[in-house]
Amino acid sequence: MKEQIIHQKISVAVDVLIFTIEDEKLKIVLAKREAPPFEGVFALPGVSLRESETPEEAAERSVLERTGIRNIFLEQLHTFGRVDRDPRSRTISIAYCAVTSYRRLKDSGISGSAGLYPVSGILSGELPLAFDHREMTAHGREMLREKVNSGGIAFEFVPEEFTLPQLQKVYEILLGEKLYKANFRKMIAPMVEETGNMLTGQAHRPSRLYRKKKGETNE
Repeated sequence: MKEQIIHQKISVAVDVLIFTIEDEKLKIVLAKREAPPFEGVFALPGVSLRESETPEEAAERSVLERTGIRNIFLEQLHTFGRVDRDPRSRTISIAYCAVTSYRRLKDSGISGSAGLYPVSGILSGELPLAFDHREMTAHGREMLREKVNSGGIAFEFVPEEFTLPQLQKVYEILLGEKLYKANFRKMIAPMVEETGNMLTGQAHRPSRLYRKKKGETNE
């Protein structure tokens, strides 16, 4: 007698970690859940995967719904499949990291009950998150730390034109350590070029503005 095979329905969610830097702090977009489970608890933006879309398209849709931003830096982070991660039903989540500058995020706005919250407060447990979203945030934080050295992801956190101190501060926030000015500028020199413009209106003297060299990628 053949063993009967029972096909279990498994749901697929796509959750997105939208990172930015505000007030020299790494922050992430969170929204309070309006229904059970975890009603009233903060969670990462997420959507259910549609039959007609790829996981990346679902991630782009989630970012667009929450921020109005298109063409954002987006990279798949990890697949989270713990059996009990969702008390409603068996659900697998494909997590993505998105990165943008605070200026761009502020200009586009964040919809609904969503807002920006420090990553440090999430990782310390000070701000509880629904499901396994704290674990996702920890994975995302580590990815940023790794990619700041292996690629140019730091450029996603600054405007198109930036000062070198602005860029250095992003590196320091992502790495979690202070950098020597001379060493940083030597390291970054092959990746940037002067724009010919100056940053004015500050208390100190005008600063040269730079941009990422064409051909440089964030991989």
